[in-house]
Amino acid sequence: MRLFMSSAISLWKREIVRFYRDRSRVIGGLVPPIIFWVFIGSGFSGSFRPGTGDGISYMDYFFPGILTLIFLFTAVFSSISIIEDRHEGFLQSVLVAPVPRTAIVFGKVFGSATLALIQGIPFLIIGLAFGISPEVGSIIKMMLILFGASFSLAAIGFMLAWNLDSTQGFHAVMNMFLIPMWLLSGALFPRSGVPQWLEWLVTLNPLTYTVSALQQVLFKPGTFEGLPSSGLCALVNVAFCLVTFGLAVMVSQKGEN
Repeated sequence: MRLFMSSAISLWKREIVRFYRDRSRVIGGLVPPIIFWVFIGSGFSGSFRPGTGDGISYMDYFFPGILTLIFLFTAVFSSISIIEDRHEGFLQSVLVAPVPRTAIVFGKVFGSATLALIQGIPFLIIGLAFGISPEVGSIIKMMLILFGASFSLAAIGFMLAWNLDSTQGFHAVMNMFLIPMWLLSGALFPRSGVPQWLEWLVTLNPLTYTVSALQQVLFKPGTFEGLPSSGLCALVNVAFCLVTFGLAVMVSQKGEN
């Protein structure tokens, strides 16, 4: 256990230091989602009225989705460091060391999820300026929900980066999965009233339960129709974490390609 913890913490620290030495990654992970929120939210605010709650604008509705997008991009694309570590020879040195593969996966994934959490806090502060003011207890719940989703998505990024040797290929593959997952999570439009075939895709999407959980924490019960229960959202999010982490460990144990 001591070896596991020391190894995981060392890799976690390395992820944090590398990220904040590259300011372009900090800006790139935060600024584009803010632009999406302001422009898309402003464009739909006059014509789109989500839910049944009084005073709920599209900017309010879109806020959980954009917050999820920030965590999603930061968590997943932090996994690119695995490809960079392979090119620099660092990954090979870690693999030959007497370190459990579980510790390697946990350190890298936990580091990516932590970065996503840090990146999301400034946007939450920006939301306060736009009138979105959750209670302290709600903020803690939101951070837990988003950290769980970030951990799962970082594990997915780990699995792909472990088997890819090109950052360009990583970007292409992840965008092919990430954008549809986000679009079909209820971030842009409510799931109530969508066609049956689209509703099935939304229901099967694990990210749907992250966005739904955030909506239930941020807004009053009954504000939006057709949301899954908070208990189901919690169950899916925990299962998503466990399954993706387990798969990431399995991939790492097959050897380094």
